[in-house]
Amino acid sequence: MQKTIYWIEGDGIGREIWQAARPVIDAALAKESELKLDWQELLAGEKAVAETGSPLPEATMQALRGAEVAMKGPLGTPVGTGMRSLNVALRQSLDLYACIRPVRHFEGLETPVKHPERVDMVIFRENTEDVYAGVEFAAQTPEARKLIAFLREELGVTKVGDAAAVGIKPMTEAGSKRLVRRALRFALDNGKQSLTLVHKGNIMKFTEGGFRQWGYDLAAEEFADLTCTEKEPVPGRLVIKDRIADAMFQEALLRPEEYQILATPNLNGDYISDALAAQVGGLGLAPGVNMSDTLAFYEATHGTAPTIAGQDKANPGSVILCGALMLEHIGVPRAAERIRTALGKAIAAKAVTVDLAAQVTGARVVGCREFGEIVGANL
Repeated sequence: MQKTIYWIEGDGIGREIWQAARPVIDAALAKESELKLDWQELLAGEKAVAETGSPLPEATMQALRGAEVAMKGPLGTPVGTGMRSLNVALRQSLDLYACIRPVRHFEGLETPVKHPERVDMVIFRENTEDVYAGVEFAAQTPEARKLIAFLREELGVTKVGDAAAVGIKPMTEAGSKRLVRRALRFALDNGKQSLTLVHKGNIMKFTEGGFRQWGYDLAAEEFADLTCTEKEPVPGRLVIKDRIADAMFQEALLRPEEYQILATPNLNGDYISDALAAQVGGLGLAPGVNMSDTLAFYEATHGTAPTIAGQDKANPGSVILCGALMLEHIGVPRAAERIRTALGKAIAAKAVTVDLAAQVTGARVVGCREFGEIVGANL
């Protein structure tokens, strides 16, 4: 009765949030099941460099290729120099094509919007194409000049100036459809009423517009008896609709209750998931999972917060809630709900970490370790 969970500590505040979160996850599981978690640590990021000289050792990748479930803390991504991103490298190497982010409000958190409780969405973000697979060349480099010359001479493109930086964003029918398929199955399995394709197809007609069309095509091809379109609704069926990305941001503020499942290309999903998290309290309480067809890889959605690392100020909520998602995935949903309820009680009692204190009138600021202990006691 054991389940192997591979875990990566992460950089910055990673150690602190894990020390606070893991006891909560284990305790919640023990209250609902005889299953035990066999936590096996893998190295990545700064800890891996210190011990192996590599930020992403082959031993880590080999273990993850054969894994079913893994979790990780935040990994640092340098801006402008070095490896493009450890997170992107993991997602592409392991084909973690679906980034799934549930967003909901916890009562007691005061947020920038009047009715944060109306936000209850799950974002399915394509995780291997678009800007994650993008190719860029800096302005006025030989590579940029060569590509600009090709565009002009071979394809008749005249709108790109000589001094431009240039980039390419690949998006495929297969990649788009498998993401939408996963979102559709989730929506149907969980009794949702609608799925919204979020795109910028009015401008990028063949990449983002392709995503939109491929999404509708997939629904018609594989889910015709279970879905309908917004223009031709059928009672009892899942409604497939689409929104242009900028309009979706407005809808998220004005009418969030009309949206349940969002399926998006990579960059749109990055923007909208963070914006929705801000509407309900911030990234400190935003869990997420990256999934392939064989691996579910749960991760804190916030950054490494190096300025507070080691100071017992970090919020472990994201990793704790990732644990709830993971427990649902391995078949113990009652333990997952215990975690969410316990975390909600901590917020309602106004005992929160410093990042949440500004959103709770009369808050008592507690450290990372104590917040985890409070949640654990509330189980």
